Amino acid sequence: MTATPHPKVTPSAGIGQGASPTRRTILRTAAAATSSLFMAPFVHARRRQAGGTGTAPIRSSLKLAAIGAGHRGAANIAGVLGEDVAYLCDVDEWMLQRGVDQVRAAGQPKPATFRDWRELLETAEDLQGVVISTPDHTHAAIARWALHRRLPVYCEKPLTRTVAEAAELQNLAQGIPTQMGTQIHATDNYRRVVEALRSGAIGTVRNVHVVCSKSWSGGVFQPPPEGETGSPKGLDWDLWLGPTPERPYSPGIHPANWRRFWAFGNGTVGDMAAHWLDLVHWALELGPPKTIDVEGPPVDEVSTPPWMHARWTHGRTNGEDDVDVHWWDGIPSRDGVKKWAEAPLDDCHVFVGSKGRLISTYSSMKVELSSGDPWEAPEPTILPSPGHHVEWLDRIKDENAPLPLCHFERAAPLTESILLAGVAYRAGGKITWDPVKRDAGPGTHWLSAEERDGWRPS
Repeated sequence: MTATPHPKVTPSAGIGQGASPTRRTILRTAAAATSSLFMAPFVHARRRQAGGTGTAPIRSSLKLAAIGAGHRGAANIAGVLGEDVAYLCDVDEWMLQRGVDQVRAAGQPKPATFRDWRELLETAEDLQGVVISTPDHTHAAIARWALHRRLPVYCEKPLTRTVAEAAELQNLAQGIPTQMGTQIHATDNYRRVVEALRSGAIGTVRNVHVVCSKSWSGGVFQPPPEGETGSPKGLDWDLWLGPTPERPYSPGIHPANWRRFWAFGNGTVGDMAAHWLDLVHWALELGPPKTIDVEGPPVDEVSTPPWMHARWTHGRTNGEDDVDVHWWDGIPSRDGVKKWAEAPLDDCHVFVGSKGRLISTYSSMKVELSSGDPWEAPEPTILPSPGHHVEWLDRIKDENAPLPLCHFERAAPLTESILLAGVAYRAGGKITWDPVKRDAGPGTHWLSAEERDGWRPS
């Protein structure tokens, strides 16, 4: 059955209560057959040396599952096509078929296909890694299920939709190869920025401004068009909702507008800050935020805001002075930063130091010294990445390979910090964060979200 293609959507301003008894019985039976995978240490992705008790790196291709085949899913499948993409899952038949076509075009056999990722993760006994490219509201549920099986996980950014989910995945991921899909981290330019800042190019940095031109907002739940009931042919809306509370199908959310809704994402900051703030956290060695102060338009219970100015005050793991990190998105916010920090671009970092400033993008960097003197870049010291996906794949194949640089134990704290901006915004504008007690004062209510039954491994 072929589903009707979905229109391309670009950003601008402005299974039920669990599986059916029959399916659940099937899943329990499959789980019993593979129960050793849940309890065994992480050895399933390595092979025993002949005649020995140690382990040796895998030399053949890994058997991987890609969950989510459209949009970022297509890019992530392309990133792992050097391995055996043996399983594909998507709730949308049209996107699922696109994924199958992509794998076949690369010369691989047709992968086994699934609509429900729970069935895939319970029944694929030879699985050696999972790539997650679904909307944010299902990231944690899928990753949690895979990590309970001790399966390596590559997950798109942001790692989770809620702060509580990020902490949970950080704990579950210990000792398992993981990677969050902040692929800009693997670029040479980000490495050169880190080297420049840590060499003292602009002196002591106490303020950073990050400007983002995107704006996800205007989310409104709507009934289906007159004369139509339910979701379009080929889309399983109930599976798309995943662990979030049940609600009627609303046109225009899938495939690409869900970020406009608090129920499924966190707006612009949730979409883009994982890329932009990743560099700031890396270069300045930031610890957890102490306070988060956010301004924006009045809070809408359904829609994320059209603009936001957030300020995190961070301590630093290297013991240096606190740093204020500002995030500006949406037109009023971007106009503000242009006056305050003289940001020259609509998408950039502005690191403000005691001796000047550094302006960077994904692919460029410029140092402006207050003295007017020319600046000479230090010799590169950070090794190039073999590729963002390759970092993860190499670690699965060889436990002595370097850790992926965006593994969950690093990605989760970054995700928490980012998501706390939405928490502060919804809580009235300012919160103090206690990472030990997991307390955000009036924002504590927003650290987690309601879940339906049937979406956690038993």
